[in-house]
Amino acid sequence: MFALVGKMEYTSAGGSVKDRIAKRMVEIAEQEGKLIPGQSVVIEPTSGNTGIGLAMACAIKVAQSCPPTRTGKEAALRALGAEVVRTPNEAAWDAPESHIGVALRLQREIPGGIILDQYRNVVFLVLHPSSGKVDVFIASAGTGGTISGVAKGIKRAHNPGCIVVAVDPVGSVLAIPPSLNETDKGRPYIVEGIGYDFVPDVLTREPNMIDTWMKTNDTDAFSAVQLLMRHEGMLVGGSSGSALAGALAWLRSESGREIAQTRGKNVVILLPDGLRNYIGKDWFLDMALRQEPSPLGRRIAEVLDRPAKL
Repeated sequence: MFALVGKMEYTSAGGSVKDRIAKRMVEIAEQEGKLIPGQSVVIEPTSGNTGIGLAMACAIKVAQSCPPTRTGKEAALRALGAEVVRTPNEAAWDAPESHIGVALRLQREIPGGIILDQYRNVVFLVLHPSSGKVDVFIASAGTGGTISGVAKGIKRAHNPGCIVVAVDPVGSVLAIPPSLNETDKGRPYIVEGIGYDFVPDVLTREPNMIDTWMKTNDTDAFSAVQLLMRHEGMLVGGSSGSALAGALAWLRSESGREIAQTRGKNVVILLPDGLRNYIGKDWFLDMALRQEPSPLGRRIAEVLDRPAKL
């Protein structure tokens, strides 16, 4: 029997895997003299988690946030002293009004402005050592830096035979071959922090690093979130659900079944963040508070002579 293991990044100080890259980008920028304490203003286009990590790692003054409504991520950023500029979701990545476009404008116009740039900063690619006991590594892809760094760390130094599976939401264009992205290309999706309408520089296209891409949708992702909550007691975010949904789909594929049927194989899934940033989101409230009452809930209502609550 193979082992399916989840690596829980929500135990990091800032609540996500992006704490690692944030700390490292700040350290390298300081070492290179690009980030000057008391003078530099860190500006970063982010959907939230990288901004939170940066806000914790330095005296950040300006951060960017994509979602059009106030979120737990924005509240956390502001609590840490960051300024948040909201940008429209529908803006193309290279549009002046996009999170990247606005960040570039602020960098030009604010004295000391610096973008550490999670999309192109190659320090992503040297952060992730391995014990050498990982036979399969599966993760959802955002900027792609984490999965690229893990793939290189494992395959070059520890386990050259490790299979790396990347998970990309339907509507995004990161997966290869490109034909995987044609179905519903550009369609909006709810899961945050993964997938893009462009390919970030830190996402490796080096042959034999990422072996397989899987596409997932919101429905499968949130069903997987509920599975992790109800059966494993893990309060994770939507991108963790995407990773598990992609993993389960891959394990049902021809190459995945071979691994699943091999005793002693270790399949590791990266669970990027926790529930903290999503408690007020409709997808979570639908899951937690708006579902039909369970059989136990109905029985309790009968005993207490009260209406069963949705």
